[in-house]
Amino acid sequence: MTESAPLTLKAPSKDDRARWIALVVLCVGMLMIILDSTVVNVALPSIQHDLGFSQASLAWVVNAYLISFGGLLLLAGRLGDLVGRKAVFMTGLALFTVASLVCGLAQSQGELIAARFVQGVGGALTSAVILGMVVTMFPEPRRQAKAIGVYSFVASAGASLGLLLGGVVTQSINWHWIFFINIPIGLVTALLAVRLVARDENAPGLGRGVDAAGAVLVTGALMLAVYTIVHASDQGWDSAHTLGFGVGALILLVAFVARESMAANPLIPLRMFRSRNVSGANLVQFLMVAGLFGMFFLGVLFLQRVLGYSAIETGLAFLPVSLGIGVLSLGFSARLNNRFGPKATLLPGLALLVVGLAWLARAPVHAVYVTDVLPSMILLGIGAGLSFPSLMTLSMSGATASDSGLASGLVNTTVQVGGALGLAVLATLSATRTKDLLAAGDPHVSALVGGFHLAWVVSAGIAGVALLVGAVTLQTVTHGAAAQPETTTEILEPEAAYSEAA
Repeated sequence: MTESAPLTLKAPSKDDRARWIALVVLCVGMLMIILDSTVVNVALPSIQHDLGFSQASLAWVVNAYLISFGGLLLLAGRLGDLVGRKAVFMTGLALFTVASLVCGLAQSQGELIAARFVQGVGGALTSAVILGMVVTMFPEPRRQAKAIGVYSFVASAGASLGLLLGGVVTQSINWHWIFFINIPIGLVTALLAVRLVARDENAPGLGRGVDAAGAVLVTGALMLAVYTIVHASDQGWDSAHTLGFGVGALILLVAFVARESMAANPLIPLRMFRSRNVSGANLVQFLMVAGLFGMFFLGVLFLQRVLGYSAIETGLAFLPVSLGIGVLSLGFSARLNNRFGPKATLLPGLALLVVGLAWLARAPVHAVYVTDVLPSMILLGIGAGLSFPSLMTLSMSGATASDSGLASGLVNTTVQVGGALGLAVLATLSATRTKDLLAAGDPHVSALVGGFHLAWVVSAGIAGVALLVGAVTLQTVTHGAAAQPETTTEILEPEAAYSEAA
């Protein structure tokens, strides 16, 4: 009998360590953008008081950012593929940091709104390419799953952590500092990224025949769509304003698709949408985020207006969501994805989101946090912690090195547009239901809770539709470490017809 060789563990190489350090740098940049968007929501009452915003004009502090951010994500992702993802990341980081300084120094409504628009441009350039950089830095399935888990944790948990940070900063100092804190983070991230993040050596460049018409059409369509969505709750969904701008956005989108199908050098190759996993995962993510964004927004109002929580107490109340996402995203979800595949991990996560939202919809006027709110927060944290890394993996599963920036931008676009649409719809439904209950003679607090309940029931329904879409459209992709060797080609799904060289 031959003696088996002793088991040895291979020490991580210098290149491995450099990649993980670079991942941390990229995630810090992403965290800055996620936190900024969340802490601004908490500080809005203080901003309104200091700069004299009306209730209607105050919305532009958020909308100016959303319109530029959501409108430029796809274009930014494709620019990363063409001119280099590091170059686009660094440009966006510089814009975001400078705009944050201007926001913090703003002494008038116009200054703040203009700076927020530029912030959105910087945020789009920075965040659109990060996921593409992650999957190209980590082509091996096991390491890629772990890296995507880290990214998902930052992108998901950062939103709820921002509620706590925003409350602390606004109450302890003033609203100006929610923007000033971005400056040291941006500078340190930029300095580290220059040294640690590798350049794209094979970026083809803009070259001749760049699809400028396609760039204008897709950017105009997305900006107009986001503008329509964020104003629908004020103007009314059946108003001439909403219908007119909505039809305009649809016409631009149809014209863009027609343009891309005929262009010799399309800005966004339509072949990537032939992948069921890429298209299906983005649709599932669109629906899931639409339900979750409304939960966060209306959950804050429920805790503060109904239960009387302060801004800091509200942030602490959402902490279980962050902890659940963190515990699962930083390792456990990656192991489940490798062992069972992302689809098998995603579906239970979506089911938990449905249950968590439905549980919140039964919270009474005099809710007790431990029994009426905490179980929902735990379920939502676990569900999101399982779902987001799986969706990121599926969304990027067919991305070639030349398309990963575009795929990354598409992921971020579905998050932003889904969140904006979900929030607009759910806020409108909640407000309409509350108004009807007040007209029927219900007490104010009861009417508020009735509106929240309807929105959360609809949120659970949207999450249920996401679960159904995922079960029907997504295909099983296993990255089991035991079953597959670590090779670059494993990140491609078997039927990804568009994976020919772009």
